[in-house]
Amino acid sequence: MNWKVQLIKHRGVSRIAIYFEKNQEWIDRIKLLEDSRWSQTLGVWHLPDTFENRMIFQIVKSPVQLPSKEGIEQIEKFKHWLLSRRYSESTIKTYSESLKSFLTFYNDKPVAEISNDDLIRYNNEYILNNKLSESFQNQIINALKLFFSSIRETKMEIDKMHRPKRAKLLPNVLSKEEVKMILNAHNNLKHKTMLSLIYACGLRRSELLHLKPSDIDSKRGIVIIRQSKGKKDRIAPLSDKILVMLRNYYLAFRPKTWLFEGHIVGEIYSEKSLQSVLKKALKKVGITKPVSLHWLRHSFATHLLESGTDLRYIQELLGHNSSKTTEIYTHVSTKNIQQIKSPFDDL
Repeated sequence: MNWKVQLIKHRGVSRIAIYFEKNQEWIDRIKLLEDSRWSQTLGVWHLPDTFENRMIFQIVKSPVQLPSKEGIEQIEKFKHWLLSRRYSESTIKTYSESLKSFLTFYNDKPVAEISNDDLIRYNNEYILNNKLSESFQNQIINALKLFFSSIRETKMEIDKMHRPKRAKLLPNVLSKEEVKMILNAHNNLKHKTMLSLIYACGLRRSELLHLKPSDIDSKRGIVIIRQSKGKKDRIAPLSDKILVMLRNYYLAFRPKTWLFEGHIVGEIYSEKSLQSVLKKALKKVGITKPVSLHWLRHSFATHLLESGTDLRYIQELLGHNSSKTTEIYTHVSTKNIQQIKSPFDDL
């Protein structure tokens, strides 16, 4: 069958349009894909413009493909299994899209007949040939390992599908002067408070956005971070300075459901808007580095370490499972490095 795929704007949203001769079998398969829609005006089926869908519809040297009907059923079964085990929404989406990519590659083969050799072939012919990232490769392996052990109950040797060697990257850290400039860039009290709280407590972006007013315990001087990464609760200390800022913010905005809400009362502040807040702050102070919100968390940990805070406490504050994760900040701390005298100075 002849296919044509095109990126379109539908009601202001980027979508992937799929043009093909009318065929009920393929219509039924497209209907099973998440958020697939028929546009009466355009006369075309269209899907969300996501990285995963682009991967499915841009397989190198192959016609446009979809998972088989059996494959789509297996993906839905996997989603329900993940949901029943209370996996996070982001993990369910990531794992199901990874499985969709794999089963699309083998859409002409019954799932029960997929073997270890097929895993290796997929790695070589799809992941490596398309030069997909190491993180995508690891993501695929994790998803397939869980799918075949839980849904298919087969003893697939997933380890035969080689994992890439992890790059040892140092976290990006800002100086205290740079952090101060960023936090003071905004006159808007909400924007200033959001960025300040991320740095003051070492929060992840999602942790900040999911805070509720009741999570701020002013009497004990702590913020309660609920169900963060790994579904763990933890607490972080609130300095007197950030507490005063939070009180002023609360009196000015009176949030109802979430500590930081969007334009509509009770609606959570969007991640995109929060990123825009940081971007505007960087532009105002003339910082051209590709700073992300996570840099503030990295800077929080590094500055604590440089001020003499024990690594074990930093681990607790960040919510790390392993001390090895926290130890990476010892490689970016300048406290001891600055005391080393270069032999160049003696020349």
